[in-house]
Amino acid sequence: MSDPGSFSCSSMCVTKHLNLELHADFQGRVLRGKAALTVEALQDRLVVLTLDTNDLKVTSVLANGQSAAFSLGPKHRFKGSSLNITLPFHLSRGQHVIVEVTYETSPSATALQWLTPEQTAGKKHPYLFSQCQAIHCRSMVPCQDSPSIKHTYYAKVSVPKDLVVVMSAVRDGQEEDPQDNSRIIYRFRQPVPMPSYLIAIGVGALESREIGPRSRVWSEKEFVDKAAFEFSDTEKMLKTAEDLAGPYVWGQYDILVLPPSFPYGGMENPCLTFATPTLLAGDKSLSNVIAHEISHSWTGNLVTNKTWEHFWLNEGHTVYLERMIGRCMEGEQFRQFKAIGGWKDLQDSVNTFGANNPLTNLVPNLQDVDPDDAFSSVPYEKGFALLYHLEELMGGPEVFMGFVKSYIQLFAYGSATTEDWKNYLFTYFKDKVDILNKVDWNAWMFTPGMPPVKPQYDTTMADACIALSQRWIRANDQDLSGFKESDVKTLSSHQLIEFLSLLLQEEALPLSHVKKMQEVYNLNAIKNSEIRFRWLRLCVRSRWEEMVPEALKMATEQGRMKFTRPLFREIHNFEKYRDEAIRTFVVHRAAMHSVTSGLVSKDLKVDVISSPL
Repeated sequence: MSDPGSFSCSSMCVTKHLNLELHADFQGRVLRGKAALTVEALQDRLVVLTLDTNDLKVTSVLANGQSAAFSLGPKHRFKGSSLNITLPFHLSRGQHVIVEVTYETSPSATALQWLTPEQTAGKKHPYLFSQCQAIHCRSMVPCQDSPSIKHTYYAKVSVPKDLVVVMSAVRDGQEEDPQDNSRIIYRFRQPVPMPSYLIAIGVGALESREIGPRSRVWSEKEFVDKAAFEFSDTEKMLKTAEDLAGPYVWGQYDILVLPPSFPYGGMENPCLTFATPTLLAGDKSLSNVIAHEISHSWTGNLVTNKTWEHFWLNEGHTVYLERMIGRCMEGEQFRQFKAIGGWKDLQDSVNTFGANNPLTNLVPNLQDVDPDDAFSSVPYEKGFALLYHLEELMGGPEVFMGFVKSYIQLFAYGSATTEDWKNYLFTYFKDKVDILNKVDWNAWMFTPGMPPVKPQYDTTMADACIALSQRWIRANDQDLSGFKESDVKTLSSHQLIEFLSLLLQEEALPLSHVKKMQEVYNLNAIKNSEIRFRWLRLCVRSRWEEMVPEALKMATEQGRMKFTRPLFREIHNFEKYRDEAIRTFVVHRAAMHSVTSGLVSKDLKVDVISSPL
């Protein structure tokens, strides 16, 4: 099967290893250097190799040291351009060639965000970080940019002496740059084969703290101690995951806390999870994101979706594993409670896309669709709901976890499609095929909207949240005096998030209600980003004008898409502040990650190139 997101053809040849030599130029905002790919021919008389690129300036190509002719194909809307290399010789099936591409990235490479010193916490040094998922690696490295192709890599990166480099690989020493004694070269090796979207780099004035026998947390010094406290349960989570899914094969598990513009909660780069500083709640209450990224070490990194159409294999299984870790550490009721919240997130995504939108299919067709446009909680939560439904049918969490572990072992170091997964499910549960045949697979996989079955989750931890939210929904202005600070005193931050999420599923509350809620609960004082985000949406939706600047502030002082996009959409829906939302976005757009600014542009219907305001 071919990958609709890539120009390269995995049936003709596959990359086995990548050797990267990069020089980071902060002045020019480019990486320049060489990528040497060891490629194996899968057919006889192979003479043309096709790689993915996006805005790369290629200056030369060598094949086994000989000069090779090359040309760039026309530029595609989101796929970039194919790099077509004509080898000076034929390859037979099974033979290898080392193709060395000398190139430079563009200052606007979609994988790279270059930050000025002012955009960092320390304000003294510049910063660079990458985000290659789904198909952005090609703007940083010429490669076969498909998750179906996995390879090892080595890297050498030269940076100014006062900066530190970290990568999605094991650190392998450093030395002064022989070409320039004001620079230092950092070396890395990744001996476990992995897809291109997991190549990652971070460069900044970084410090680290040890948080476990195989883990360090990296960050600017302003965040590093806070992060070390927040993620101190990392080793416990890793051990729990190993008990569930088998040995952790990546050696090191470090965490890099990025500057606020990082667009995701976390990114599961092997050996080095990238994390948003919005997780630093001060009470470890948001560290379940780390449990999610740890789980990806098995589902996603070790077993990978073959194309982005099967993204649910990565994310649905990872949410399932993450919640199993939660179950081991906090109990079954906690897992059930998190599943209830996940169902609401799914409902939210389906409402945003529209219930008939094919991008709400568990397995969408991404022919000529940018995978970034398809990104939502659907693969995560519809995927989890299917796995949980199967768990109930097959005999409970222990039984089904046996299947998940076996699936990971079977497809480890490779990639899979939904069909591969389903065939193995039927093989593993061969004595329960009659039950599996009753599942409406078409409705689950290929039908838009909510799943055909709503699991009945245990509501023990949610009952207090449901009761309190119902009191607010039903209250008239006379009843408001009955609300007291004590209503929320016994609620955990997870329950407070759930309480606000329930209110966001209803019609907007009257303005008098949200003002009273602030008066009795003082929600403005809470720093937990998940609570603050929902509270601000609630205020804007109830047309509390004084809270609009607060919502715009949160939408722009961090760039996590989960928060930034809904906040901007909420303000944009408030007719009186629509222009203000657009104006604020236009002012802050340049400081945002390109994925974030591109998607917010679409949300607000702002022309990406120029704006009327």
